[in-house]
Amino acid sequence: MIDTSTEFGQRVQRRLNDEIIGWLTTVTLGGQPQSVPIWFLWQADETLLIFSKADAPKLRHIRNNPHVSFNLDSDRRGGDIIRLEGAAEIVGTLVATEVPDFIEKYRDGFKRIGMTPDEFAATYSVAVKMKRAKVRGH
Repeated sequence: MIDTSTEFGQRVQRRLNDEIIGWLTTVTLGGQPQSVPIWFLWQADETLLIFSKADAPKLRHIRNNPHVSFNLDSDRRGGDIIRLEGAAEIVGTLVATEVPDFIEKYRDGFKRIGMTPDEFAATYSVAVKMKRAKVRGH
């Protein structure tokens, strides 16, 4: 559990709930880290939920090596670093439109990319959950 009795834990929780874009890092077959920007939902069970296109390289990477990291951008002065380490799992049965908190969080984002929630769910049809093992930052 994230210790929200500390200032750091409170910042982690707030940013995971509020930030729109995060960076998921997977590892290629050749061992090269590959970071991509993602939309995400931090869930009550402390898992990170993302939706991906079915042909995205990150899914192949996760199948071969589930160890991933997730990072949030720093503040303008290079502080407020948040990094999660853990394992990702492809969850094929979950659809974005069945996750009301995700739809609400990205309502404006859907408009910006010119998609309805249903179109997003059809395009980004593969759910991935990241289970957090460690939280690091400052």
